[in-house]
Amino acid sequence: MPRLQKNDNFIDKTFTVLADIILKILPTTKEEKQAFCYYRDGMSAQSEGEYAEALENYYEALKLEEDPYDRSYIIYNIGLIYASNGEHTKALEYYHEALELNFRLPQALNNIAIIYHYQGLKATSKQNNNIAKSMFDKAAKYWKQAIYLAPNNYIEAQNWLKTTGRLNKN
Repeated sequence: MPRLQKNDNFIDKTFTVLADIILKILPTTKEEKQAFCYYRDGMSAQSEGEYAEALENYYEALKLEEDPYDRSYIIYNIGLIYASNGEHTKALEYYHEALELNFRLPQALNNIAIIYHYQGLKATSKQNNNIAKSMFDKAAKYWKQAIYLAPNNYIEAQNWLKTTGRLNKN
């Protein structure tokens, strides 16, 4: 295991060293430590665009990690990879699964909204107005939830909600 971090910057290397120290002093099980190492290696690979390697590490982490909160972040990151590869349906599945484990994950809510907004734009370009409206309404629903959890974030989404009249709409 630990992944060779050849391209990591100073902050990433510092995080890795600190994480290793914390792992050594915290009273955690061997499985929890291994799960964290896989997760950390997955994040490193993901940041370098090595998505296949990142997925392998995340799936290994999921086999070992039992804590629902920690699992939610692993699953969320898997969703990020699928979204970045254009596999929106699969990304939505993982984001929703992450939210089932941790409903206070505004970044998952935001990413779900982004996918629905994108689908709304695609439907608009094809003149499928009913589908577009449905997708935009779904995007609004998820952005409102994300903004509720993180009111100082997602400024563009807040502006979109205001300009489209969806901010106070149920």
